[in-house]
Amino acid sequence: MKHLFASLAFVAFASFSATAQNAAEISFESVTVNYGQIEKNADGKREFTFTNTGKEPLIITNCVGSCGCTVPQWPKTPIAPGATASIKVKYDTRRVGRFQKTVTVQSNASKARTVLTIKGEVLLPAANNTAPVKIKAAGSKISK
Repeated sequence: MKHLFASLAFVAFASFSATAQNAAEISFESVTVNYGQIEKNADGKREFTFTNTGKEPLIITNCVGSCGCTVPQWPKTPIAPGATASIKVKYDTRRVGRFQKTVTVQSNASKARTVLTIKGEVLLPAANNTAPVKIKAAGSKISK
């Protein structure tokens, strides 16, 4: 009986290992996008590029931003082995100040969950001085 359980455990482990080796794999060029310093209302769109380095089609089932100010868009069709695609992220740049947000990617890859990070700082635009400038005419006296 001990041998039967040992044999079954070995077969289960071997089949799990073989399945994991043939799974889809998601490999990102970078898991962090640094916006740096950008002005308020600037373009908040960025992309995370990835490749399916596995042996099965990669299916992204969901992408969720850590708050409503971070909106991800992802490919809804399977990504073939060796193919490259991207996840687009738009940050709401109407919010002034430093930010660091995450996007959680769920897929059928061997590592089913990947966390991506965006960070940066939104600055107020430089103030334009629109006040009229008073210029003295030539020959006029300046009173003290």
